[in-house]
Amino acid sequence: MTNQCPLLIVHCVCIRLLALALTQVQLPMVGRAVTAALLVLLTGCASLPAGVQRPVSVARVEVSETRLARVAAASRPEADSLSSGVRLLAAGEQAFEARIALARAAEKSIDAQYYVIASDRSGLQFLRELSDAATRGVRVRLLIDDLHATGQDTLFAGMAAQSNVEVRLFNPLPVRWGGVASRVAFSMHQFSRINHRMHNKLFVADNVFAISGGRNIADDYFDRAEPANFIDMDLMSSGPVVRELSAIFDSFWNSGYAYPVQSLVAMAPATAQQLFAEEIATTSATPLAALSGLLGQESVTAQLNAGLVAQRFGNIKVLADLPTKVGDLGEFDGSVMEGHLDLIRAARSEVLVASPYFVPGLRVLAAIKEAVANEVRVSVMTNSLSTTDEPLVHFAYSRYRRALLKMGASLYELMPGAQALQTAREERRGSFGRLHAKIAVVDARWLCIGSMNMDRRSAHSNTEIGLVVDSPELAAEVLRLFQRDRMPRSYKLRIARAGRGIQWVAGTGDQEVVLSSEPQASFGRALQLRMTLALVGEEML
Repeated sequence: MTNQCPLLIVHCVCIRLLALALTQVQLPMVGRAVTAALLVLLTGCASLPAGVQRPVSVARVEVSETRLARVAAASRPEADSLSSGVRLLAAGEQAFEARIALARAAEKSIDAQYYVIASDRSGLQFLRELSDAATRGVRVRLLIDDLHATGQDTLFAGMAAQSNVEVRLFNPLPVRWGGVASRVAFSMHQFSRINHRMHNKLFVADNVFAISGGRNIADDYFDRAEPANFIDMDLMSSGPVVRELSAIFDSFWNSGYAYPVQSLVAMAPATAQQLFAEEIATTSATPLAALSGLLGQESVTAQLNAGLVAQRFGNIKVLADLPTKVGDLGEFDGSVMEGHLDLIRAARSEVLVASPYFVPGLRVLAAIKEAVANEVRVSVMTNSLSTTDEPLVHFAYSRYRRALLKMGASLYELMPGAQALQTAREERRGSFGRLHAKIAVVDARWLCIGSMNMDRRSAHSNTEIGLVVDSPELAAEVLRLFQRDRMPRSYKLRIARAGRGIQWVAGTGDQEVVLSSEPQASFGRALQLRMTLALVGEEML
């Protein structure tokens, strides 16, 4: 459940190979007719409904008398109406608590936009809170990318059957039945469209507070899963930036690519609502604990109750792709990727990039090379083969490692387990973290957090969103987290002294462990992945 689409990739490859094999075989006329029929069957002939009604709606602006608006005003420094407030949500449990706290405090509206909302404990509790808010009279608009909404038609149709709730699916696949694999395989006749996905993550309460960043709504984004959880970061924001984020939500919501779930799912509203109520009844609405996260922050619930939310204040720039990127079949980078490249090019002293899927391509490689040539220290952190959930993407990244190291960039790959040294020696298995945060810190002043990975899929095929914050204090918080918690638990890569091959180094000084081959990269696994990469372009990963 990442930004990558592994099943989409695999089924694209399989169908392309089958089509190629069948068309190359010399067959009589009847045989060719059967072959054509088989290909039509495989690629399907389903289509999306025509003449869909999409009532236009926009973010609520008459919110100044809401509780959240009063808290935001009280939290702002006096005589400062131009800057926006931001609060880092680094710990998974706190990030979930913040969303629930805002949902419970909302009085006018909730707008939520996600790539994935899972039907697990976190996903169902999240939907329950939105449902409870709607029951109180809050208008709820929920926009979900359709790729991973497999098997959730009843859930979302039931949600939409309630008063004050609208649910739309973005860029839906024409086939509704079956799993992700079946839906993709039988939608291949529209592959150029369905390969484009909405990867945005955004939650806005009363058009006053917003949460954006890298987290989807699922257990493994909030430290609730075993054996692996995603290491991620969000920003909770207030002030003028929230109106900008709401405008971006509106552009997606009112887009021709957003389909009301009722137009795709034929189900009686009363039946759908009953099934929805039965499903969310398995989750509780008990109060969340007052948590203190990695930065010693008091919970959002406690601070809302106190009428004052601790935030950093500064200027924020919003980076956002337009929904029309779905229909753009060119090879141009989106606005969010261009914003990241501008940040790297503007660096004067130091750049830290963290991306779970780092496949830089020529343009990112050139920007890093230029920065290093200007005596800028560039550090890149990504997953190792041991921690990634997308080994195919990791092998695509591995083709750039030597070039990055030779030009002077520092590479770090996250290891599983809490103790880096022990993990390197024993390859200990168990509960571990997978990097999912998408971050850039430039000159210890500029911080960018959003949904975009540094890869060609994010640049060309996904819509993305991010915030660039001018705040040395916030940048320092993120740097401390990475330098204290992440980098010591990572392999640092280097070119071997003989100039051949790459070494993975764990620990320092007398405790240093040096590995001369990639950890957990068996010959058979590496061969399989490299063969697959030969069939798939980087823009597909």
